[in-house]
Amino acid sequence: MAGPALVEVAVEGNVAVLTLANGATRNALSLGMQVELLAALDAVEADPGLHAVLLTGRGKGFCSGAELGGLRAEGGESLGETVARRMAETTHPLIERLRGFPRPVVAAVNGAAAGMGASLALACDLVVAAEDAFFVFPFAPALGLVPDCGATWHLARRLGPARAMRLALTGERLAGPEAAAIGLIAEAAAPGALTGRALALARAAGAAPPGMVAELRAAFDAALTCGFFEQLEYERIRQRALLDGPAFAEGRAAFLEKRRPDFRKVRP
Repeated sequence: MAGPALVEVAVEGNVAVLTLANGATRNALSLGMQVELLAALDAVEADPGLHAVLLTGRGKGFCSGAELGGLRAEGGESLGETVARRMAETTHPLIERLRGFPRPVVAAVNGAAAGMGASLALACDLVVAAEDAFFVFPFAPALGLVPDCGATWHLARRLGPARAMRLALTGERLAGPEAAAIGLIAEAAAPGALTGRALALARAAGAAPPGMVAELRAAFDAALTCGFFEQLEYERIRQRALLDGPAFAEGRAAFLEKRRPDFRKVRP
């Protein structure tokens, strides 16, 4: 008999709210939870009435990271071989799914985001954290591991190597307001206002043209590796394509008619 859902799915208007729901482990990202989260994302993508996703946690924590107590070597493999295989089969597809999801994904970090839990949040497009929430990367100082699931990529790019190294080596906690102040996340909010603020951001992001979140991800990723003149050319090429697309046609018509654009009638 199946137990209670590890990922609860609700709908707030046109926003799908996915809640990690295993309070006994502070929402540790077990293999079962990863599978349920992937299935929930598939269901959201299949529903054209859902324009954005809000990911949060139930209880006092957002996600406490990997379920270390459940790690076991399997089938004659070493523990490292088993975990690496599971990462390739399930964990990385989940992180990649969030990073490449066709609609905007907002994380509402309501408490501790530790280890892989912090990586999960950073894979989202926008992260809002409660002022009493915190991020911590205990991989190296507590476990003798490197940060994973994209954490090294996000930390190095958002904070620079010096701050990234400090957080990774010391495992110190980074409170929500400081995480926002140094650019790791979008913003911090009072605990009582977190859900409302995250929902407002999700609705605003979901009102953008279909496909626009992917365009912006690609543009900002390119900006981190291109020289200035290369990036100018990247922008020129993308504008050439987008100016001939249906989203710009609707946006321009709405501007001239002094109304809000309705991008829901636009196909990417």
